[in-house]
Amino acid sequence: MRIALCILALTVSGWAAEVDPGQATPTPDAAAAPTAGQTTPATPAPATPDAPKPADATPPAPPPKYDGWAFSGLVDGYSTYNGINPPMSANLLQNFDLHSGAPRLSLLKATVDKSDKVFGIHIDVGLGETMRLIHAGDVAAQQHQGLRYVEQMYLIAKPNHTHGTEIDFGQFVTSAGAEVIESSSNWDYTRSLLFALAIPYYHFGIRTSTPVTKTLTLGVQVVNGWNTIWGNHDFQNVGITAAYTKTKYTYSVNYYVGKSDLGTHVGERNLIDTTLLLTPTGKLNFYINGDYGRDNNYGGGYNDWYGLAGAGRYQLSKVFAIAGRLECFDDPGGFSTGRRQTLKEGTATAEGKVNDHLVARLEYRHDQSNQAFFEEGNAHVMKKGMDTVTIGIVGLLGPLK
Repeated sequence: MRIALCILALTVSGWAAEVDPGQATPTPDAAAAPTAGQTTPATPAPATPDAPKPADATPPAPPPKYDGWAFSGLVDGYSTYNGINPPMSANLLQNFDLHSGAPRLSLLKATVDKSDKVFGIHIDVGLGETMRLIHAGDVAAQQHQGLRYVEQMYLIAKPNHTHGTEIDFGQFVTSAGAEVIESSSNWDYTRSLLFALAIPYYHFGIRTSTPVTKTLTLGVQVVNGWNTIWGNHDFQNVGITAAYTKTKYTYSVNYYVGKSDLGTHVGERNLIDTTLLLTPTGKLNFYINGDYGRDNNYGGGYNDWYGLAGAGRYQLSKVFAIAGRLECFDDPGGFSTGRRQTLKEGTATAEGKVNDHLVARLEYRHDQSNQAFFEEGNAHVMKKGMDTVTIGIVGLLGPLK
């Protein structure tokens, strides 16, 4: 069934007076929903002044160890058993965990942050299957191999007297989607079909974010074609983002439009992405994510794709959590998968968090197509379904400040 999604028209006519900074999209953690999105100032907690204390009761805070710089990193590895033993051990449709069998390195990443009241910088660099995949179609990364190791690298400006506005310039992850590149920030280890097939990984250009009220944040982006640093319709794509946040839910909408196909005679690509995050308790969370994309052909005609995903997570204790995801993705023209088909996927995940620096997940996943899409063994027998069991382990470092 096709999913009708409406484009949210955004118009900002003036600054809101005296508002708190908000978030463009929620940042996922152990009890928050996963979303890909821009980095915006977090909403401060309500002020609760303490009782007066003698001047010498609290020693002065030590100066920052790294003069305002912050350093962090992660290492992400996995091992997958694939029930159909595919040729080349390839796990079709599963981003960043591409191979079954022997343990593999998915991502080794380092992050550097420096920010003050007005200016800052953010850098993510890494190695592994994740970095190779996100840059697979990037013209600039093919010409300059050093760019293959960059996930994000952008400058940050927060002008005075703009009520929390942030302006970023450089390479940054997309605002679309309910999941992000780093598995530790999602609820399941493998990424959803919508993350892998419906949306881009990153953009290069200018990104803005403005808290209009305490609950509403709007943003505009002027960027290059999907997943390219330069050389693909530079600054010919526009993104519009909106997030409305209340105590128990967050609703976000992202719209991208512009030329993203390589070549000079191409049509415009449209993407609308929307996510509703529900946070009824500190332990229980849900989200619903929908996407519709349309790539217009030069001279007439188009290809489209659309899907719907729902996921939930429950924190059983400080150590253990469980999560699940169901989704459907329709590719009627074969634009995203190379074949006209409808895909369905279900995932169940058990998580053990040893401490703040080590997370392990055990996941069962079933992928199903209405076509014989999955290849079994060296006999090249085509199947409509595929089952995988994955163990993923992520080590986290920092942030060191």
